[in-house]
Amino acid sequence: MRMRIRSVGVALRFAESVLLAGGQRQARRNAWAAVCENRRYAADRRHDAPSPGPVGTSARR
Repeated sequence: MRMRIRSVGVALRFAESVLLAGGQRQARRNAWAAVCENRRYAADRRHDAPSPGPVGTSARR
């Protein structure tokens, strides 16, 4: 793998991408797990929510 580095910034970005590739993958997995857990929590809340009263009645008088 022979490549010409044009600047220090390019070299740093390349080194960062090689060294942190596994960490980024893990971060994506963690984020997806959090999304799935949040969806389960929301579904449980919808299921456990009290049902609305009869239609057409009002609590105010």
